[in-house]
Amino acid sequence: MTSPEPRDPNRPGDPADGALFDAVATEHATIYGYGLVSAHSTPEVNYLVSDAMAQHRARREAAIALLEERGAEVPLPAAGYQLPAEVDDPAGAFELAVGMEQDAAVAWRAVVEQATDQNVRAFGVTALTECAVMAARWRRLFGRTQTTVAFPGGSE
Repeated sequence: MTSPEPRDPNRPGDPADGALFDAVATEHATIYGYGLVSAHSTPEVNYLVSDAMAQHRARREAAIALLEERGAEVPLPAAGYQLPAEVDDPAGAFELAVGMEQDAAVAWRAVVEQATDQNVRAFGVTALTECAVMAARWRRLFGRTQTTVAFPGGSE
């Protein structure tokens, strides 16, 4: 998965706001990563790349609005992101897509765990669910027999 650079000094100290800040930073990285997925995927999966990018963009914008409503800082996108592996073919693009969805699920699970506001927690649950479903869609598309995980965003 793509990952933001070291922790932003503007990250809020409050655990709930900090988790939401981290989730927005993860959404920035995921949107960047889907540009690479798009460039290296086959045309047959463009619909899924498009769906994923639209979902992550909408989620990022809504999460930014939540941070702003709470009076918290909003992370800026990084100039670049470190990839876990070189992406230069459809298989690499698939692995990146699944990894990004898993990483986004981790970030949104942290929001759910840290949230003190019911609206933020509900938003986090929806985001976590959407990431798990998107990862399952990618796995199914590429013929994986196990398309889902028991506890998305966790190591259980």
